[in-house]
Amino acid sequence: MSILKEFQEFAVKGNVIDLAVGIVIGVAFGKVVNSLVNDVIMPPIGLLIGGVDFKALALVLKRGPDEATTVALRYGNFIQVVVEFLIVAWAIFLMVKVINRLRRMGEKPTPTA
Repeated sequence: MSILKEFQEFAVKGNVIDLAVGIVIGVAFGKVVNSLVNDVIMPPIGLLIGGVDFKALALVLKRGPDEATTVALRYGNFIQVVVEFLIVAWAIFLMVKVINRLRRMGEKPTPTA
């Protein structure tokens, strides 16, 4: 069997196509969550705690002559990334929960007489 033929059989299998679709949807979902956190969730939280822009929160370890040479721990950005992760993790948890419930409904034994 030629390598081209093997690749063709591999590429058109359902699992590979499902994986590709899942990746594309995952990337798009990531962008939506990123926007949700950055544009909707964090600004009001920052406003509530005194007008803080989380992306600007940093601990400067060594100040340089310009921004590029300044060494800082940017913990505000880290907080935003953690919030994004928690939202994605929660959404995946809920999806798995629904999928498991649907599987259990499909596996109900038929009553015997």
